[in-house]
Amino acid sequence: MAKSSDEGYRHEPSAPASDGAAGRAAGCTQFPELTANDVERFGPDPLGLFKANLANVEDRITHACQRAGRAHASVRLLPITKTVPAHILRFAYQAGIHSFGENRVQEALGKHATLAELPIEWSIVGHLQTNKVKSLTCFAHEFHALDSLRLADLLNERLAREDRFLDVYVQVNTSGEESKFGLHPDALPSFVDALGRFPRLRPRGLMTLALFSTDMGKVRLCFRLLRRLRDEACKRNPALAELSMGMSGDFEVAIEEGADVVRVGQAIFGKRPTPDGHYWPGLAPT
Repeated sequence: MAKSSDEGYRHEPSAPASDGAAGRAAGCTQFPELTANDVERFGPDPLGLFKANLANVEDRITHACQRAGRAHASVRLLPITKTVPAHILRFAYQAGIHSFGENRVQEALGKHATLAELPIEWSIVGHLQTNKVKSLTCFAHEFHALDSLRLADLLNERLAREDRFLDVYVQVNTSGEESKFGLHPDALPSFVDALGRFPRLRPRGLMTLALFSTDMGKVRLCFRLLRRLRDEACKRNPALAELSMGMSGDFEVAIEEGADVVRVGQAIFGKRPTPDGHYWPGLAPT
């Protein structure tokens, strides 16, 4: 399987079901609002699926915390809901998931509007273009990919107009991959020193995307680097206390290395139906 820059390794999508098969699948569900495509992707009982997957992830978090000598409560699970349709997210909400993480602001904004009656906390975890600042500040609770002072300035200015505040995590490129966003580790100290210029931003910690590799030793090094950088950053700004690191294929290693927030999508919601749908090793069906 080919490497990818999302959550892991590419798994070739299966061929779409025939109209007849899809129609039969749609008829075998207790939820009439589900389309044939919904059933093909999430099964006839999305609520049951999400509950079971969520319980499995929480159990894995518990065991990782035990190995690290930590309390389960010290780790926050942020479910990543990108590409999951808004009407399906209603099942996720019923399953007990009330915080949703999204990569793309426009996708998240549409879901926010559709689900406006639900008390959901929305997080943006992907790279933000400066022309999307206005879209983010009107609804997001936190932002996990702050990586430029220009962006910080625009966010702060817009938040001041709206009389809002935003929790932020500073993204650091710990893998050295040019394909990834984030500050170079050497640029972090001066960036941290400048955060005081943006009173509408509430720094919470650092975020990273580890190396996409089956070699968990190399992945672990990325997490250890972020932890060291966090310890140094806290001397300059004690508010930067948290580590947002770990996704579906490596969150247990991240917890062992001190993660406070783990961003988990496919282990809860399943494979994404896109040409670059991804699985980490161990999640792909054999």
